[in-house]
Amino acid sequence: MLFNSYIFIFVFLPLALFGYYLLNHYAKYQLAKLFLIGMSLWFYGYFHIEYLLIIITSIFLNYLLASFLHKTKRRKLCLWLGIGMNVGILFYFKYMDFFIQNINTLFSANVPLLKLLLPLGISFFTFQQISFIIDSYKNPSLHYSKLDYTLFVVFFPQLIAGPIVTHDEMIPQFNDTEKKHWSSDDFALGITAFAYGLAKKVLIADTFGNFVNYGFSHISSLGALNAIFVAVSYTIQIYFDFSGYCDMATGIAKMFRFNLPMNFNSPYKSFSVTEFWKRWHITLTRFLRNYVYIPLGGNRKGKYRTYLNLWLVFLISGIWHGANYTFIIWGILHGSVMVIERIDKERMKRLHPALAWIMTFAFINISWIFFRADSVSDAFAMIKQIMMLQFTPISLDMITNANCIAIEKLISYNSYYYSVLRTAYPIIMQLIVLFIILFCINTNERINDFKPSLRNAIVVTLLLFYSIISLSQISTFLYFNF
Repeated sequence: MLFNSYIFIFVFLPLALFGYYLLNHYAKYQLAKLFLIGMSLWFYGYFHIEYLLIIITSIFLNYLLASFLHKTKRRKLCLWLGIGMNVGILFYFKYMDFFIQNINTLFSANVPLLKLLLPLGISFFTFQQISFIIDSYKNPSLHYSKLDYTLFVVFFPQLIAGPIVTHDEMIPQFNDTEKKHWSSDDFALGITAFAYGLAKKVLIADTFGNFVNYGFSHISSLGALNAIFVAVSYTIQIYFDFSGYCDMATGIAKMFRFNLPMNFNSPYKSFSVTEFWKRWHITLTRFLRNYVYIPLGGNRKGKYRTYLNLWLVFLISGIWHGANYTFIIWGILHGSVMVIERIDKERMKRLHPALAWIMTFAFINISWIFFRADSVSDAFAMIKQIMMLQFTPISLDMITNANCIAIEKLISYNSYYYSVLRTAYPIIMQLIVLFIILFCINTNERINDFKPSLRNAIVVTLLLFYSIISLSQISTFLYFNF
């Protein structure tokens, strides 16, 4: 089920809130948890009921293994068994066909592809459960009820695309009696975050996504200006798509009076790639730091080992994002630049902030091309279009295919400004959105200073109304694919 769908907004969410608070009102606390688990499983299995078997089996095996960790003397063997099991399940569903394709290419074999259905959010709930297994190994007294552990894994706002939460962040909140009863202030804050997130997704990300889809399917005919426009459009699309999801997830959780960790904090304001990763997908960075970088030795085994560990973390990050060499190259690019920034730290500090930002933002735009392209050859073809510097006007076909009805009507009414408008309008859109990204406060900052008021109520109502009537074509969030 999608946050940006009629069934979620008008049926699922009101029913989930009503049932949860009704049961808590009558002090049926365990039943309320069970109800929330049931609703989360409905949310998860809405598109494919087969998903439920995978996630329920994963939860059962991980809980059983964590419990066994407290009883056995062969704890390290049990730990590696747990990590191997989770990584194996992830590999089987997400990477097996990619592995077979490479075997076929390398050895001229003809092994048939499995064509497995990729379970939604498997990368996210797998990482959460790996962190729980490792923490159970480190802390033998760590133990939760089956109900609490299951809700920790399946709680629907963070189930599909994060944030990657830890047990100590969520389970104590599930058992906090003060959080079990309705709060109009928390609901107002939650619906505000949800409204901003929905508007980001529907009104901005999906609009620029139409430009992106057209551009990446017509790479050879773009020319430099169109290629730059498409690349920057994807930079905007993924920003507002992921930021919108994070806002909506945070807002929904807040409606239930739960606090999710910050996962997105204006990453395009960064002056280095290192800073970018402190602001983009913050909980993924935290997981990779705590459960990969530090166990590999972190920065404790000399500078060259530090560079290698840093590079390996981003290689793993690239692989985690998808079974395609484009993601691997994207991870290698980020890891390599992170190493360069670490080596040349003093010189980086002396850079003028404007130059540091330009270099960082330019690199992020180029690396996103690999992230979005269907193949490595497509990514290089897009970069080649930019580097050839053959400037042509913004493609009217791209505007038409992006369903920009307003500009089409404007052009048709005034043919005198036809050539100016067809080029200027999309670029003006980009500049306005980039100004918002760089100079306006983000949703986290807005929520921190939030106070219920008539003005806020009007803004939220208008955002919700305009976003909902714009849901003519429901699109999935980009991070659903990972």
